[in-house]
Amino acid sequence: MVTGELVLTQDGPLATLVISNPPKRNAMTSAMWSALPSLLEDLAKDPSVRVLILAGAGGTFCAGADITEAAAIARAGDESLAVTAERALAEFPKPSIARVDGFCVGGGCQLAVACDLRVAADSARFGVTPAKLGIVYPPSTTRRLAALVGPARAKLLLYTADLFDAAFAERTGLVDLVVPDAALAGTVQSLATTIAARSQLTLRATKAVVSGGAPPAQDEAELAEGLAAFAERRQPVFTWS
Repeated sequence: MVTGELVLTQDGPLATLVISNPPKRNAMTSAMWSALPSLLEDLAKDPSVRVLILAGAGGTFCAGADITEAAAIARAGDESLAVTAERALAEFPKPSIARVDGFCVGGGCQLAVACDLRVAADSARFGVTPAKLGIVYPPSTTRRLAALVGPARAKLLLYTADLFDAAFAERTGLVDLVVPDAALAGTVQSLATTIAARSQLTLRATKAVVSGGAPPAQDEAELAEGLAAFAERRQPVFTWS
């Protein structure tokens, strides 16, 4: 019996990956963690996909890892299935947006933090909860959180393991934008559509440099189209992918 799944849909250049395990508030099973890297690899190779939206089914983003499968999730050679999936999401070369409503806790927060941008509903709640379970997060996960919110805020989240509201998450940089619940889907769709229309070369270079890597080389055709569109007062049609 399938106890959870990752559901992929595509609307033009926008791919939406939905975490779906409603009976457990979309907790990630070992099969779901295992499936994520290969799904992302396929999306990275697909030139028709320009932006990835990560969301949860049924009004909840993700309540973390399925604790009943904790041992299986932890068994994966030198690193856990969760860490492998989180790294694959962080290294996904195209822009990614976490669309967060309901609970975003534990492993769910790991996934949101691994995205490039996070947009949250007013009613969303966030928690980084390993201290409630005696779990030690791997260095990469803790450092990614600290890089996003700062060392002191990361310690506050990890030390207390408490739930915090969306307003706190926005103030601390854990999320980039908070909107009314009813506006969440439309806001993320609009943001993703805007990003998808921009130069993918520029976006790929930005992501690479911010992550400490090397950008791709300038493409003369991409630059020529951008300059021509500016001069002609029209929207550019970028083709680099």
